[in-house]
Amino acid sequence: MKKQTAGRDQLGAFAPKFAELNDDILFGEIWSREEQLSPRDRSLITCSSLLTQGMPQLEAHMKMAKQNGVTKDEMVELITHLAFYTGWPKAWSTFSLAKEIFGE
Repeated sequence: MKKQTAGRDQLGAFAPKFAELNDDILFGEIWSREEQLSPRDRSLITCSSLLTQGMPQLEAHMKMAKQNGVTKDEMVELITHLAFYTGWPKAWSTFSLAKEIFGE
């Protein structure tokens, strides 16, 4: 996985410890534990969590999911499944985002 620098790039001067934890621990140590969960599976889990919370970070993680091998059909199924647990409006909005990212 590519070295993450978003924390330092966006928050390094303002919140240096948070930026360090984001880049080195979360995206460094946790995401690199591929023997426990593949990046693809971590992406599916992360997108599910962010969708249910309605978090803006979903866009970046959906792009990462695509890079990690999650297909359009899998993302559509994830959103459809979660619509009944998280709410129809969240799912509806997420489909617009998925269409942009997965190119349809």
